[in-house]
Amino acid sequence: MKSGKSKAISLGFPFFFVLIFATTASAQHALHSIPSIPQELLERPLTIRAGIGAVHDDAATKNAEAQRFYDQGLAYLHNYVWIEAARSFHQALRLDSQLALAHVGLSYAYIELNKTAQSRQAITTAQKLAANAGDHIKHHVDARALQMAAEEASGDPSKLAAYRKSLDAAISAFPNDVEFLLSRGMAESPDPADRGQGSVLGSMAYYERAKGWPGQHFLAHAYENAGRMKEAESNASAYASANPSVPHAVHMHGHELRRLGRINEAIARFEAADKLQRDYMAREKIAAEFDWHHAHNLDLLAASYQYTGQMKKAEALLKQSFNLPTNLLVQAVNKREWPAFLIARNRPQEALIAARSLLLHPHPVVMATGYIESGFAQLAQNKPADAANSSNAALKALRAAPGAQGLAAIALEALQGEFMLRTAQREKGRQVMERAAQKWRSLPGPDAWTQSLFRIEALARAARDVGDWALAARLAQMMLEHDANYGGTHFALGLVSHHNSGTSATTLREFALAEKAWANADKDLVELKTMSDLRK
Repeated sequence: MKSGKSKAISLGFPFFFVLIFATTASAQHALHSIPSIPQELLERPLTIRAGIGAVHDDAATKNAEAQRFYDQGLAYLHNYVWIEAARSFHQALRLDSQLALAHVGLSYAYIELNKTAQSRQAITTAQKLAANAGDHIKHHVDARALQMAAEEASGDPSKLAAYRKSLDAAISAFPNDVEFLLSRGMAESPDPADRGQGSVLGSMAYYERAKGWPGQHFLAHAYENAGRMKEAESNASAYASANPSVPHAVHMHGHELRRLGRINEAIARFEAADKLQRDYMAREKIAAEFDWHHAHNLDLLAASYQYTGQMKKAEALLKQSFNLPTNLLVQAVNKREWPAFLIARNRPQEALIAARSLLLHPHPVVMATGYIESGFAQLAQNKPADAANSSNAALKALRAAPGAQGLAAIALEALQGEFMLRTAQREKGRQVMERAAQKWRSLPGPDAWTQSLFRIEALARAARDVGDWALAARLAQMMLEHDANYGGTHFALGLVSHHNSGTSATTLREFALAEKAWANADKDLVELKTMSDLRK
């Protein structure tokens, strides 16, 4: 997970988690509010849980129950379940108040829950308690303190180097310590706040040495980031099997199934994760906006429904996710998928209303996103002057957010390209749109993979709208290179073929492939009718 401490974001795409810093504690169910998780919830007592995977690290306590709850907290950390990790560590501390490593665990959970001051206090307390502890405890505390220093100065490579060096020393002293090995694998990422989702090729050897399901979880991320999807799926499957009660574990397997073209299996996994998530929130009385994973799973499930042409199901979930407050910047920016969906379904006025609601958000990147999506809606309404004003407002907003522009930069570039295509600068517009499409294709991560596909599809639609069939053909080919299993890819290729050669064999083949991919689509899917009409 990416901590709020990590501020350096490239103009490509950051790792999944970027926390919003904000002073508001508003918990109102308003789109632009930033929820703050009550401390009472994080300290609420709990029991030992089943189905969440077993891990163990010696916390140097004589209280067996304290050790069990500490281990449970570690398991939840490795599963990205921050609230339950915090509750478990607090339960361990109620049983043994001298448990330094429980405070180390809290320093992770708190930073991921956007509680910076509490995270700092936790590591300070851990350092005090570790003063007279054994080497194992000291290595853990020292490494975490150095990691936090690197997180706070993410642009300083010497801080990350010092953190890596401390982990190397810890592994030298404790070569079989799973937690040190896992941390060292994560530290191969250039982001010191990485929690495994940004794992790289260099991480793999450490995870393989660590063995067990946490290593399989992070190996799945590493292989996914490397584009080695079969190996990613194998590790994700093993991870899910070891953690059947954890929504993220089940969901993670869906990531890889989707990339392998096994979309219906992926949907089943995302649906199962959704049920686990909702059951958990109801059982523990946790508001939906407090758990990052709920919205994340909704987004991928909705995208999967959209992918298969099940637009009614996709719409319901996208709307639900759009209306959930979040304290994660990436999730707030990803709310753009709802207005983008509405534009794709030829509902630009509704898209404009949704996009404008993002302008109420306090973060300038989210505001910029609202302006960008407004611009796309205005172009779809043939209002280029309004779109130009939205584009300029987006650029102004992004200039107020140094270090975070990468979350919206490609979309703004695409908007500018489409504006030029639709006005008097067609050749330049083509170049800008194709460049944006290539940038989208290069983005890592499961969210970006499908979002990029839909974004390129939108550019191809714009090209067809203005009659630029050469550009439409090139963008359809990019879609084919990105994902040959998507029905929309073959629909786009079929439309280009029909324009060029009518109901040729190529046109009929592409339409047949689109219909096969959309076998479970809504019966009234517009694309199905379009293909039927063009065959006549």
